[in-house]
Amino acid sequence: MTVTGQETDAVRVLRGLEDGRASVRLRAALAAGTAPDEGFVGPLIERCAVEPEFFVRDMLTWALTRHQVEVTLSGLLREVRSERAQARSQALHTLSKIGDGRAWPAITPALLTDAEDEVARSAWRAAVVLVPEGEESALAAVLATQLGRGERQTQLSLSRALVALGEVMVPAVRAATTGPDPSVRAHALATQRLLRDPDADFGFEVEEAKRVVALGGPDGEGG
Repeated sequence: MTVTGQETDAVRVLRGLEDGRASVRLRAALAAGTAPDEGFVGPLIERCAVEPEFFVRDMLTWALTRHQVEVTLSGLLREVRSERAQARSQALHTLSKIGDGRAWPAITPALLTDAEDEVARSAWRAAVVLVPEGEESALAAVLATQLGRGERQTQLSLSRALVALGEVMVPAVRAATTGPDPSVRAHALATQRLLRDPDADFGFEVEEAKRVVALGGPDGEGG
């Protein structure tokens, strides 16, 4: 059998994705997105699950978005159920970039409350992109259960997701401002303020909200 130039290029891409050098993997992912081929999809998805370098993972996602969604969707939906946290997180990230509403049923409450912060953050971002019209309030209610969770960056990710839903998130977040946990109340207050001013300094808003909660002021409804 004669090996064509195209086949040689495809083999080079597939080998490059497994190379020990990040620069080679990056070039291979770029090549896979520049000249899409159905044969690349499985290896690209598999590589996402184990790739240690952020910038290479980002290129892998870009490469997947360059392929037909009918080819990529089923594999990505399998990955969101993977036992590997990075596989779940990167598949969710890629689904958010593709933006195909058929992926919405895969964004389960289990993913939105995943014990791994990076997975949960990816699920939040994907959810606000994929949520069907009319289901935003229900999504906001689930997201609000995560208020107070994690470090500053995780809290900012959640607040941004809630703010992206707009006014429909207000009842769920308002309810959280009267809860028993001070960290939840402070995060909820900061989120409310971020809705009013999306350009606000989130770190400042969190500290100010903590102060209000501690003092039991009117915004904290502490009485």
